This record gives sequence, C-alpha cells and structure tokens, in this order.
Amino acid sequence: MSDYQDPVDLVRRSFILKSCGGIGALTLAELMGMQIPAEAQEPGSPAPGKLPGILGAGDFPARAKRVIYLHMLGAISHVDTFDYKPMLEKMHGQDLPASVRNTQRLSTMTAGQTAFPIVGPLAKFKQCGKGGIWISDVLPNLAEIADDLCVIKTMHTEHVNHDPAAKFLHTGFQLAGRPSNGAWVSYGLGSDNTNLPNYVVMTSGPGAAVPLDQAVWSAGFLPSHHQGVKFRSDGEPVLYVNNPNGINRETRRSLLDALGRLAKSQQVVSKDPEILSRVSQYEMSYRMQASVPEIADISNEPPHVLDMYGPTVKQDATFGRNCLLARRLAERNVKFITLFHQGWDMHADITKRLGPQCAEVDQPAAALVKDLKQRGLLEDTLVVFGSEFGRTPFAQGALQPGFGRDHHGGCFTWWMAGGGVKAGYTHGETDDFSYSVAKDPVHIHDFNATLLYILGIDHERLRFRYQGRDFKLTDVAGKVVKEVLA
Repeated sequence: MSDYQDPVDLVRRSFILKSCGGIGALTLAELMGMQIPAEAQEPGSPAPGKLPGILGAGDFPARAKRVIYLHMLGAISHVDTFDYKPMLEKMHGQDLPASVRNTQRLSTMTAGQTAFPIVGPLAKFKQCGKGGIWISDVLPNLAEIADDLCVIKTMHTEHVNHDPAAKFLHTGFQLAGRPSNGAWVSYGLGSDNTNLPNYVVMTSGPGAAVPLDQAVWSAGFLPSHHQGVKFRSDGEPVLYVNNPNGINRETRRSLLDALGRLAKSQQVVSKDPEILSRVSQYEMSYRMQASVPEIADISNEPPHVLDMYGPTVKQDATFGRNCLLARRLAERNVKFITLFHQGWDMHADITKRLGPQCAEVDQPAAALVKDLKQRGLLEDTLVVFGSEFGRTPFAQGALQPGFGRDHHGGCFTWWMAGGGVKAGYTHGETDDFSYSVAKDPVHIHDFNATLLYILGIDHERLRFRYQGRDFKLTDVAGKVVKEVLA
C-alpha cells in the first residue's frame, strides 16, 4: 500500500482539527490549571475561565447550587401514593369509561384488553401538613415532612416504555446520544469541587426487570468530562481509580505530569478538546484516590444520623446508604447527584410489592430532606423525587389476585423540596380517575426548564452546537413553571 497522502486531504484534516477545539478545551484547561498559549486561543476569545460562548449560565439569581435527583426507575404508582381519587374507590371493579380511556395511548401490554377494571388505591390516604397534601399511608415518613414538599400532580410524557421515557426525562430526547441533565448543568455552571466529579450517579434495588442504560447519565456530544461518574455501592466505589500492583502514588503522579505535558503540546497543534478532556479525567481519578474512600466511609456519622436514614444505611447497595452518601456529596459541593432506585415495575402482584418497595425509600428520602434542612443545606439544594411515568388506575389483566398496573404517561406525580420552591404546596389537578391532566399541565420539558431556572440557567440560552445545530436540554420546547417557585 502506498504511503502517499494527498496534500489537499492533509489540509482538510488540519482545518477540521484546528476548528473544533472551541470552549471545551479552554474551559477544561482552566479547570486543570493549564496556561493556554496565545496561539491556541481563538481570536477575540474571552479569557479562559469565563465560560466563553456558554450562554445560559448565570442568567438569573440561582435559588439552588446543587441538585439531588431521586429517580424511582420502573414507575411508582401515583394513584397509590400521592394522587388520591375517591372516584377510584367508588367505582372499584367497574370499567374505566371509554370516553376517559380513549384520551391516552396504551402500552402494548394492555392495548389488547377487552375490559379495564378500575382499581381503588391500595392504602388509605390522608391530608398531611398545613398545606393538606394527600399522601398514602405507605409513605408515613414523607407524610411527616409534607410541609417541606412541593408536589406536582400533572407531570406528563408521550412515552409509555421505560427506556425511551427514562432517556427523554434525563436528556430531553428518547434515543441515546444526547447529554443528560447533570452533564448540561456541569457544562453550564462548572465545578465547585476539584477533588470529586461534578456529576455523580448511584443505583440501588433489583434491576432485572427494567434495564438501566448508562446513556441517561452520558455527556453525549458535550466534552466527556461532564458525564456522570457512577459510584458503586459495594466493592470499590469507583472502578479503575486505584493504582495497579507495582504502581505507587508517586509513580502515578510522575506519569500524569508527563502525560499532561504531551497533551498540552498536542492540543496546541490539533485543538481537539477531547485530548484535555481525557487528561482531566486522569487527574480527577488521581484526586479521587483520596476523596472517594473518605466519602464512602460513613463510620464517623453520629448514631442518631444513621438511625434517621433507617436500618439499611449500613448495608451496601441500598437506597438508604445512597441517600446518606448523597448528603455527604452535597456537603462537598458536588453539583448534580442522581440516585436510581429500581424495582417499581409492578405489572403483577402490586398488592404484595408496593408496601415493601415504598418502605425501602420512604424513610431514607424523608431523612435526606430533614438532614439537609438541619445542616442549612436544603435552602440551596434542590431535591426531586419521581419516575419516568406513572401507572394506570385500572388493572393490567383481570381484577384477580396477582393483578398489577400498567405504564401510564398521561399524568403522574413528582415532588421537590428545598432550592427555593414552594413548601407545603400542590401544583395542578388531574381528572377524577387520575388518568389525564385537568389543570396546569407540566411536561417533561417544562420540568427540565424549571430545574435549570432554579439553578440560575435560562434553558433557551444554554446550548451546544453540534453537527451544524444548536442543541438544548429542552430541545425546542419547555417553559418555566414559576407557580412552584417560592
């Protein structure tokens, strides 16, 4: 094979490489403490560290500095937890009227049913707190903090399958490849902690039924150092951070220094931001060798705090432990923390499974809010809790022992706490069957726009140009739900 290379092709490659560096390399280099040579900067670029070209950062006074995102993956049943409907009790066993049912898309698992028997709530409801928020008896600890909650009953989505719905919730698009909400926040606001990732993900619960795709915490086409870093709940908290046998910390430091010098030289020539992005991840791994074990060690937590998070807090791979770790990460100014708790996909045996599943999250979630509050962190930390969609008010299959509830995107419930949202407040109304939105709908794009607004970001202006198009977390839609703001 000939070694000849067309000079035109070489020029083309050089142009592509030199024109794609952009703000990612400059901002990243600033975070790494590198001095960018003048010849590597675009003419007229703002000084490094000013987030050149990133629109949307600091557009409004920020109500919160960080987010803790509690995703009940698989879909918690809103009609059994937060959206009380006496009509479901009254009409238990009767068919959901066709005039109601025909307003929404059904999943393939119930679309072929000939009957749609209504199922009343599986536990008693009561109004809680001064705001009278309806909460089921399966969530007694959350009922105790009702006056801290801002409940949105009218969330809705077009999706009725877990994978596209989860991707849509976190990235604003149903297919893999877009940046997740945490990556957008990291990109727009930068980091307040140089020793820990800006975006951390933890998981718990049984994961066999609903797969958890890492695309929901991906950086997509943003510089890769903005992607979520998964903290494992057992074994090594983060894989591949520790040195291999025969390599000590001094040797690792020497290697990274040499790699950094080579990267700076190569970046000046190619202006490829992923060069520095990769080196920054090596540097973060080096710092995490000390910071992550300290985060994971909860032995210094007072007994009364451990008791507050419940009996599973000392067990690996539990929601209780992850909630406590989330609080410890928030104390250290990690910007975005997402906890996925699996096991909510109850197509069968919901009467047996709902109570124990709620018990796994009820005390830890309430403890997280109370713990943040007593430490003065809740006022600038936004806690959110919900699912990719809800569940049907009618039974999947016949109403007989072992029945379940199917997926439902027409309306479902989320709650928020802290971060400048109204406390003890309920937003929106659903119809008598909790099947459709009756008043004040909140689409997924609206929720994401509101989340960014709370962090001081204009969702319309936080953009990234990729393949000739400006992309946003909220795509071409979304409006801030200002009614939920204090």
